[in-house]
Amino acid sequence: MRFYDIYNGDADGICALLQLRLAQPRDATLVTGVKRDIRLLQRIDASPDDRMTVLDISLDSNRAELARVLDAGAKVEWFDHHHAGTIPRHPDLTAHIDTDPAMCTSLIVDRHLGGRFRTWAIVAAFGDNLDVQARTLAHDTGLSQAETESLSELGVCINYNAYGESIDDLRYSPEALYRRLRSFDDPLEFVRRGEEFAQLKSAFAEDILLAESQPAVVLSPACAMVTLPDESWSRRVVGAFANRIAQRFPERAHAILVRRARGYLVSLRAPIARPRGAVSVAVKFPSGGGREGAAGIDHLADADLPQLVDAMKSAWPG
Repeated sequence: MRFYDIYNGDADGICALLQLRLAQPRDATLVTGVKRDIRLLQRIDASPDDRMTVLDISLDSNRAELARVLDAGAKVEWFDHHHAGTIPRHPDLTAHIDTDPAMCTSLIVDRHLGGRFRTWAIVAAFGDNLDVQARTLAHDTGLSQAETESLSELGVCINYNAYGESIDDLRYSPEALYRRLRSFDDPLEFVRRGEEFAQLKSAFAEDILLAESQPAVVLSPACAMVTLPDESWSRRVVGAFANRIAQRFPERAHAILVRRARGYLVSLRAPIARPRGAVSVAVKFPSGGGREGAAGIDHLADADLPQLVDAMKSAWPG
C-alpha cells in the first residue's frame, strides 16, 4: 500500500493539504506542480489498495485518469471546488466537491475538519481572492486586524508563487514550499520566522509594479482586458494581478493575457459583485477550465482573441 497526496501548487491546494496533514499526519508521496499543471493523476502508476488524497484540481480534467486508478484498485478521496461535471459513483471514491463561488478547497477541508486548523483556511481564502469570507472567518476566530493582514499577505504570496510556465519560473517549488510550511502549525509563526515569506513578499512587490504599469483596455462597461509581455515576471504575477484588479473594480469582469508564441495564456475573473460565468467562458476554448469566479485558458490562439472578447461581453453584458 502506498499513500499519495496530490495537490494544486497554489495557496488553496497547499493550505488544504496542510490542514489535513496537521489533523491526520501521514507520510505520502507528494504530487504537485505549477498552478495550471492540473492533470496530476496521469503521473501515478496505481496499484491495488493505494490511497490517494486529491486536493484542488478539477475532477472533470482528470476523469479518464481517475477511472484508471479506480480500476487498478486504488482508493481516492477528492476535495475540490472547480467544475467537476458528473461525479462518478464508485465505492472507492469519496468526493467532497462544492462549486459554490464562495467556497475554496481549503474551506471545504476546514468544514470537513470542524475548523481545527482554521487559520490555514483563512490564508487560502485570501490567496483565492475570497476576501469577504476570509475576513469574516478571521473576525469570528478572534484575530486582530494586524494578524488578519498578515494572513492576507501570506495567502497572496503563496498563491503568487504557484504561477509560471514551469517550476523554473517560480521562486520556490510547490513541494519545497509545502514542506517548509509543514514545519509550522501556525501561519502567523511562519510570517514571523519564515525567511521564504520575506523573499516572496519582496519578489511579489517587484512583479506587481511591472504589471500595474500595463494599460487596461476597457471592452465594455462590464469587461476589461490587460495584456502582459512574454516574460517570466508576467507568468508569475498573472494570477495575483488578476485578483488585485478584480478587487479594485468589483463590478467588472477581467481577462489578463500573457503573450506566448502564436497566442496567449489567459486568467479570467468574474465580477466580484456577481462571481459567476468565468468557467463558462473558459470552456469555450479547448484548454479552458476553472470555476465560476475564476478560470483560465492555457493557450488562446491569436485568431481566437475576438471570440474571447465576444464571449466575455455575452457572459457579462453590463
